[in-house]
Amino acid sequence: MSPLLGALLLLAGLSEAAGRILPLVIRGPALSRLSVVGLLLAGAVVEAVVFALWPLTAWTLAELVLATPPPGTGLEWTPSLAVPMVFAAVLAFPLLGPLLHFVLFLGVGSGLAGALAVGIGWTSAATCVLVAGVGLGLAVELVRRLVVTISVPMPREPGA
Repeated sequence: MSPLLGALLLLAGLSEAAGRILPLVIRGPALSRLSVVGLLLAGAVVEAVVFALWPLTAWTLAELVLATPPPGTGLEWTPSLAVPMVFAAVLAFPLLGPLLHFVLFLGVGSGLAGALAVGIGWTSAATCVLVAGVGLGLAVELVRRLVVTISVPMPREPGA
C-alpha cells in the first residue's frame, strides 16, 4: 500500500469517525476536548483499518465461495476508489445523512465490484463486495455497541 493510499484511508477513517462522533458531541453530555480528540483519533484508526480490509475480505470471500476464483493477485484500493470515502462524514447531517452515507458506500462498493469483476462476472463480484462490506460493518457496529455498553456507568442502588 502506498503512503498516499494509506493517508487517504486514514483521512476516510477520520471522516467516518467524525460523522459518527460529532452528533453525539452536539447532543450528548459535555465532553472535554481531549476526550473528543481521543475518540476521533481512535475511531479514525479503527475505521481506516476496516476500510483497508474491505477489498481483501471481498477477494478472500470470492476465492472461498466461487467455483472459479478471480484471476490475479488480489483486489486493492486505488486512490480513485478511496477518494470518495473521504466524504463519509456526510453521516453527520441530520435527516439525509444516513441516506447520503448509504449512497456513498453503494458507489464505492460498485467501484470495488467493477475491479473484482474481471474473470468472475459482475454479479458474483458485487455479491462478494456486498457481503464483505455488510459483514465488516456489522462487526464494527457490534464492537461499537459493546464499548458503549461497557463504558456507560451502571445506576447505583438507593442506599447502597
